[in-house]
Amino acid sequence: MTSMAALEPLLAGLADLLRSLLELLSVLCVAAGLGAVLRQALPWFVRPRVRRRPSPMALRLRFGGWLSMALEFQLGADIVATTTAPSGANLIQLAAIAVIRTFLNVFLAREIEAEQRLSGAEAAEAAEADR
Repeated sequence: MTSMAALEPLLAGLADLLRSLLELLSVLCVAAGLGAVLRQALPWFVRPRVRRRPSPMALRLRFGGWLSMALEFQLGADIVATTTAPSGANLIQLAAIAVIRTFLNVFLAREIEAEQRLSGAEAAEAAEADR
């Protein structure tokens, strides 16, 4: 019993470290998503005639994918926090993030599928016009 009590502060410290790491990864995902979108969009603004303009939907879907990953890390951080200190506020936050992430992933998957169908139809029309 005393050895288990001695491990509790160690486990709490490890859980705090893991939670902080997961939250950092979440922030880095948002930053990486912003960087990816800017890298894709900025060249067109600098030289609009040289590069094909990226569609706003493509930019949105790219950023949405990064946001979805960030929410996954945030959900992991909240699971760790809830495991070590299961308060009502932690449980509500965990449930809210899980719901948001689920809806974001569902709608993002639908939009990606629609964008792929649209791109496929445009490519088929372009190939037909070349004949």
